[in-house]
Amino acid sequence: MRLHSAKRFLAIGVRAMTGPKRKKYSLILDAAEKVIAGSGYHGAQVSRIAREAGVADGTVYLYFKNKEDILISLFRERLGDLVRLFHASIRETHTAAEALRIVCEIHFAMLERQADFAHVTQIELRQSSPELRSAIGLTVKPYIALIESIVRKGIEEQTFRADLDTKLTRLLLFGAMDQVVTSWVISGRKYSLSGQVDKTVDFFLRGLQG
Repeated sequence: MRLHSAKRFLAIGVRAMTGPKRKKYSLILDAAEKVIAGSGYHGAQVSRIAREAGVADGTVYLYFKNKEDILISLFRERLGDLVRLFHASIRETHTAAEALRIVCEIHFAMLERQADFAHVTQIELRQSSPELRSAIGLTVKPYIALIESIVRKGIEEQTFRADLDTKLTRLLLFGAMDQVVTSWVISGRKYSLSGQVDKTVDFFLRGLQG
């Protein structure tokens, strides 16, 4: 099983957008991330996002249909960046255990570095509508597919238990990392998120390797 086979699920955030348009698109997303983290999703008006980005309100609507579209696009872009970084970092020569550690390291390091996005993902998303959460859930699929490919690789190389349910295991691994990040955000980021990698991966491997 090739780890990179999950690439086919990778969502492309913006179709053929380059130059000034791409720059303005990214500027609006960065502004939305900051405003939503500071004011909450429901308190984040498009006009405030536009002001933070330094553009006119109408400019925002040239790129996004509404505030919901902005949030979905933010997740698609950030998670797309994350998955691309995973694929750039994981090699075919890495064992499944090594690949899983790389995923955990990158996951924690990115969200520790992007504290506003961490707040949006762990706090604000949970307060949004079921329909919006469902739409954003689609942006997570490439990440889930990558984790599943690592689990399958571990089974094939006989370093992970052969009786693992890959569909369930991928959700348990993602869910555990997600909860570690949530606890870190709720604590007020009082400790190092990256410092939790060793304990998290050790916990995973104890269950995966039997």
